[in-house]
Amino acid sequence: MVQPFIKLDQFLKWQQVASTGGTAKWLIQSGEVQVNGAVETRRGRKLVAGDVVVVGDRTYGVSLEDLGSVYNSRQTP
Repeated sequence: MVQPFIKLDQFLKWQQVASTGGTAKWLIQSGEVQVNGAVETRRGRKLVAGDVVVVGDRTYGVSLEDLGSVYNSRQTP
């Protein structure tokens, strides 16, 4: 079974931290985003359940329910 994941830039858009992919890319590459306590500059970083994303003074937990919704929406019928 494949473990569900979401890429960091997609997560920022999904959480409405960034309105566009370009904005997400800028936030990530400028060092404004931390994943699990470390600055993350790779926009393709795969997030899994239990990861913690911090942008400015906001903290976002990645949950299995969140990933299930995103993962299931990518499946073809």
